[in-house]
Amino acid sequence: MRAVLSLNQALLDGRLFLAGKPLARGQGALASGWDALDAALPWGGFPRGALTEILYPFDGVGELDLVLPAWRALLREETLALVAPPYLPYAPGFAFARLPLERLLWIDAPRERALWAAEQCLRAGCLGGAAVWSTDADVRPLRRLQLAAEEGDSVGFVWRPARHAHNPSPAALRLQLLKADTGELCVRVLKNRGAMAQVQPLRRGRVH
Repeated sequence: MRAVLSLNQALLDGRLFLAGKPLARGQGALASGWDALDAALPWGGFPRGALTEILYPFDGVGELDLVLPAWRALLREETLALVAPPYLPYAPGFAFARLPLERLLWIDAPRERALWAAEQCLRAGCLGGAAVWSTDADVRPLRRLQLAAEEGDSVGFVWRPARHAHNPSPAALRLQLLKADTGELCVRVLKNRGAMAQVQPLRRGRVH
């Protein structure tokens, strides 16, 4: 028999879309570690039980710098799966970034099975989150990733090329990395489920 929830209980679920009204901050969130970004997000960080999509123009622009503070926090108690990363994971680099190697799980899945493998990791319920890279324009696998993160109460990350920024996506949070004229990396919030998207680039604030 399914559990019956009161309306008040349902409204406390941070995954619930409230017709454009900001969601309760700090519920089911993984702080990004960047003050300006956390302040712009209704969860106060990357949403747990949801998928965060990061769109970037080219490799090495800072696409990992954005998530490293959050990963450090997650890996204090939970495990993170890296599914089919585009480059061979470099253990000394992760150690230098203060990421505990014993809590990082590298899944060397074939490119055509990477999204499926990430889906299983997110749904499993025994991992804190999963990160995967994709160039596919098909959003149907992303919808499955979003649902899997909800079922597993995990944090999902997917990196895709910036050319997909104008296409719809089921991800709860969509971030686009941009290079400012000054050369500084900026973050634009393209989609922010439960709140208005930021139309101006959002410079990364102080990192923790």
